Amino acid sequence: MNIEEARIKIKQLSDELNFHNDRYYNHDDPVISDYEYDAMLRDLENLEAEFPELITPDSPTQRVGGSRGEKFSPVVHTVPMESLHDSFSSDEIRDFDRKVREVVADPVYVVEPKIDGLSVSCEYRNGIFVRGSTRGDGVTGEDVTENLMTIKSLPKRLKNAPAFLEVRGEVYMSVAAFGKIVAEQENNGEKPFKNPRNAAAGSLRQKDSKITAKRGLDIYIFNVQAVEGFSFISHVQSLDYLTQAGFPTAFYHRFDSIDNVLEEIRRIDEHRGELPCEIDGAVVKLDNLADRALLGSTAKFPRWAEAYKYPPEEKETELLDIEINVGRTGAITPVGIFKPVLLAGTTVSRATLHNEDFIRELGVSIGDTVRIRKAGEIIPEVLSVVHHRKGAPVYTLPKVCPSCGSLLVKEEDEAATHCTNTDCPAQLLRHLIHFVSRDAMDIDGLGPSLLEQLLAAGLIQTFTDLYKLKAEDVAKLDRMGEKSADNLVRSIEKSKEAEIYRLVYALGIRHIGEKAAKLLCEHFLSIDSLFEASAEEIAAIEGYGEIMAQSVYDYFRLDGTRHLITELKELGVKMDPMEKKEKAGSFVGKTFVLTGTLPTMSRKEASLLIERNGGKTSSSVSKKTDFVLAGEDAGSKLTKAQTLGVTIITEAELLEMIENGTDN
Repeated sequence: MNIEEARIKIKQLSDELNFHNDRYYNHDDPVISDYEYDAMLRDLENLEAEFPELITPDSPTQRVGGSRGEKFSPVVHTVPMESLHDSFSSDEIRDFDRKVREVVADPVYVVEPKIDGLSVSCEYRNGIFVRGSTRGDGVTGEDVTENLMTIKSLPKRLKNAPAFLEVRGEVYMSVAAFGKIVAEQENNGEKPFKNPRNAAAGSLRQKDSKITAKRGLDIYIFNVQAVEGFSFISHVQSLDYLTQAGFPTAFYHRFDSIDNVLEEIRRIDEHRGELPCEIDGAVVKLDNLADRALLGSTAKFPRWAEAYKYPPEEKETELLDIEINVGRTGAITPVGIFKPVLLAGTTVSRATLHNEDFIRELGVSIGDTVRIRKAGEIIPEVLSVVHHRKGAPVYTLPKVCPSCGSLLVKEEDEAATHCTNTDCPAQLLRHLIHFVSRDAMDIDGLGPSLLEQLLAAGLIQTFTDLYKLKAEDVAKLDRMGEKSADNLVRSIEKSKEAEIYRLVYALGIRHIGEKAAKLLCEHFLSIDSLFEASAEEIAAIEGYGEIMAQSVYDYFRLDGTRHLITELKELGVKMDPMEKKEKAGSFVGKTFVLTGTLPTMSRKEASLLIERNGGKTSSSVSKKTDFVLAGEDAGSKLTKAQTLGVTIITEAELLEMIENGTDN
């Protein structure tokens, strides 16, 4: 390759890396895996090593990828928050060791897990936590003090503290918290977070710290950035101090042999599935702080540390069977049952096959050898068919529901197949879980496991049975006592006061989420009006389409619905009509349509923000639409808005409009 060809290739790689840096650091929404990004960066490093005269100060190899956003106040770091150079093989770690030994005799290393989260700085004055900031571009970050205050494991006050202490840590979302929030997003019809790292980053950079507090974030502290009053000789000494001071720290071990370092890297990889959070590698650091000063740093990386990145693990296994699950709304989900295989530290034997279109696209048959991996190291997914079982037909979904025997239906404009029987037993538990959920009837203390116990004991069979429960019967269940039973019955009684739109949402009408239920009740005001409404009248609601309208119409024409509502009324569930309230705020009379993935908030959160300021949201773009709030990967709605000349705004512009009290 000559210098001109190299110049073109370097420009191409730099542009791609800058794009992916922006997606990863500033939007918390990467479109390629870390491994693919690292490989691309390595290609650029190799080219620049061959043609050093082409290296520019703004090259992705010379700076940290992030930048400071406009949503938070800037913080100039007293100590630069450097990135780490990555290695992908034992030979590269040995090469790192060789370079260290050129300057330092008999180095001792510390090996730690590399937590996959968002790097932050935390500052303490006289033992009081006073400020926290993101890494940003390594020199200037964002002030996220209020959001860091919501992390319970981060100490807010230190005993016997120095006059000033700055520490660096990694904010993360645990595997358990990630699974819970993704389940909630899917249940609400929202686009789920891609992985825990993006979930953590998006949660920490919320403008409203109350949202951050609900996300269950955690933190590991891994470095002392600056300290006044005393000093440390080694990294391990500083980590020991942090642990004793009450900071959450990950495990760490010292080694004087590079062979032992490599063995520890392998050991961490083998056990990473046992950790509460995701890790994407291991970090090797020189222990002696004076020796670190001798080695110094490049423009981007310290020369005394190296990150070993683990490749995404994929495995081949045999597809033994396909199980059919029936969801709350009757959606049919095929789940692959595999010969168990160890993947990313855990044994995997099940993974979703999404829908019939996905199965047909891959050509999946029972008995095939398939390749699977964990998406974001958490959710198992099927990547491809490696070997097709000879003569086996591509799997097709059954024609009838495996639970109730009703015919399954697949509408033309939907990927999912549905069971239309609302009395389907397989849907009952999921219906009940939805009915009692926070955004519906909000029955505190009544979770899935207790609902299962109540069903198994024959104490409930429908929604109405919840309002017939007696404390003495509940108290007889496992892990329930008189006090717990009394609290539950009181919580159920309290739910009778729920607003009417919450009840309509709780009914679990297909295609009708919380927002659509509220629009429905604001338009028709009462349940009785819904029984009399025509499909055309329902479709006239701004934000409703024919499918949603028909779904509501069909539901309120069922004899079972009328019987259910009558019984709930008799049991004391209030169904007071919605009151027409005069809206206040800068968005009164304005209609918004949301599309794509927003940088720091979910579409549901953005919708609530718009409503609090007097506006309303719709699911479809029309001439009546005032604004389209567009995020990344916006699709046909954005195109239609451009065609109709509708004003398109970003999340930042929405927040600015609210702050300035204007809709212009």
